[in-house]
Amino acid sequence: MTVAIITGSSGLIGSEAVKFFNEKGYDVVGIDNNMRQYFFGEGGSTRWNTKELERLCPRFTPHDMDVRDEAAIDKLFKKYGGQTRVVIHAAAQPSHDWAAREPFTDFSINATGTLVILEAVRRHCPEAVFIYTSTNKVYGDTPNFLPLDEKTLRWEIKENHPYFQYGIDETMTVDQSKHSLFGVSKLAADAMVQEYGRYFGLKTGVFRGGCLTGPAHSGVELHGFLAYLVLCAVTRKAYTVYGYKGKQVRDNIHSHDLVNAFWHFAQKPRSGAVYNMGGSRHSNCSILEAVQKIEKLIGREVPLSISGDARSGDHIWWISDVRRFKTDFPDWQFEYDLDRILGEIIEATKERHPKITS
Repeated sequence: MTVAIITGSSGLIGSEAVKFFNEKGYDVVGIDNNMRQYFFGEGGSTRWNTKELERLCPRFTPHDMDVRDEAAIDKLFKKYGGQTRVVIHAAAQPSHDWAAREPFTDFSINATGTLVILEAVRRHCPEAVFIYTSTNKVYGDTPNFLPLDEKTLRWEIKENHPYFQYGIDETMTVDQSKHSLFGVSKLAADAMVQEYGRYFGLKTGVFRGGCLTGPAHSGVELHGFLAYLVLCAVTRKAYTVYGYKGKQVRDNIHSHDLVNAFWHFAQKPRSGAVYNMGGSRHSNCSILEAVQKIEKLIGREVPLSISGDARSGDHIWWISDVRRFKTDFPDWQFEYDLDRILGEIIEATKERHPKITS
């Protein structure tokens, strides 16, 4: 038996990883206690996805378990440790707005929970590959001090800047910036994963994501940009734009493309590796550009509410430079562009809300 242990297994990235590794012949052990419902209410619940995974994936075994529960996690890893080849840590409190409400909860899940998983790996399966889903928020608001031009529908970095062609690389500093409490808790975990690679020699990879998206996302106002925008469009609910005139730019990567990158890393792992991972120049848009695309796809206007107040620490322009990963793993390629991503999310949203969209 070859095992992959996946935390946050019913979330966007976790569920994609469950399906991917199940198809690769792994027995997949999931850890997820639906904290997303606690964070965001019923609309954020991932229980539906757990049931879907159980239906689709015969090799999947879910466990209703908190990543902060050291005794329970240790017991689980002790049971599967000898057969575990890959550990994907995707569980998190994912919203920088929500983190300010309960800082202890945010930090304990994102930072302490990561440490609990790392220690379980070190004790019971030190040869396993450990993959961590980090975030571009570890760079704080440093990107907001880049030289930007305001265009009709987006902010864009100046063409003579080194980041213009490919985006922001991993050399950007994580210091002397405003991160949000979420960014700090993720940065602490990010650094710890690197350290377990460099200090203990574990095979660890950190993936600093841009906007991670896909049809399995339970999008809510505080987290899940494209999924929530599509939900508002399909259900005819006003979408609130916070700051920057809706011209803030995000690069968007489909969950499959990210998990496929995890797979490539697992085949040839390193210790303490760090990668910026997003849609890059291949797949990016401003909010206004996304709205235009969605309106064209659904055939009607998306109701917008514009707020002049930007979210604290929010990025004005972010595009990931993915060349470091592509250099290390040249066989990996994007399979999804923005139009295909939006098409999938729209169809999945319609299926979940048939009474509203009929």
